[in-house]
Amino acid sequence: MGTAVVFAGGPVEGRHPAEAALADLAPDLTVAVDSGLDLALHLGWHADLVVGDMDSVSAAALARAESAGSVVRRHPRDKESTDLELALDEVLTADVRRVVVVGSSSGRLDHLLGAAAVLSSPRWRTMEVDAWFGTAALHVVWHCRTLRGAPGDLVSLLAVSGPAVGVRTDGLRWPLRDETLEVGSTRGISNELVGDRAEVAVREGALLAVVPEAASSPARTAVLETGGVA
Repeated sequence: MGTAVVFAGGPVEGRHPAEAALADLAPDLTVAVDSGLDLALHLGWHADLVVGDMDSVSAAALARAESAGSVVRRHPRDKESTDLELALDEVLTADVRRVVVVGSSSGRLDHLLGAAAVLSSPRWRTMEVDAWFGTAALHVVWHCRTLRGAPGDLVSLLAVSGPAVGVRTDGLRWPLRDETLEVGSTRGISNELVGDRAEVAVREGALLAVVPEAASSPARTAVLETGGVA
């Protein structure tokens, strides 16, 4: 398989900041995480699979999905993993190359931080992991990725799962040349694109590349592709 889209929930009124980027995708698998089903249906997407304890999805959305043939995997409310983590487990077994998570930046802070931590887990390192939380885009860099955007777009690089060793960038205002970013360090905050693309690579460990206002970029900074640093 190629790509999976995971709808992780969030407000369903109006347009979602990720709609333009989603329009370019033709996923092989679409997963809704509990109330993410309401968001998926609102945006006109069919969910192949619905995962969660179903404590926040609307009854109407769930009935509509079941009648349309969606597979529903219910989990007990008392569990040791979030619904998002359970959904990513399902995606991993589907053997996809890339997963794009769509959610909201509103709601509980612990859920948002937990989602960022889960997305950067080494368990998913065989996949390219990207996410939208409101207007912000998050991208996990295990080896190398190419970011596309517009000059001046902000990009923050954060070490996750231990020190990020051998970090190299090309196309950012303040380049990193085979350097180490430590967990808990803010050195990588608020860098900027100097052109329409930048390459980010790491030799050991992982980085979380955060584009805080990706939705406002005319070039849709959230579109990434596999790439190397020249």
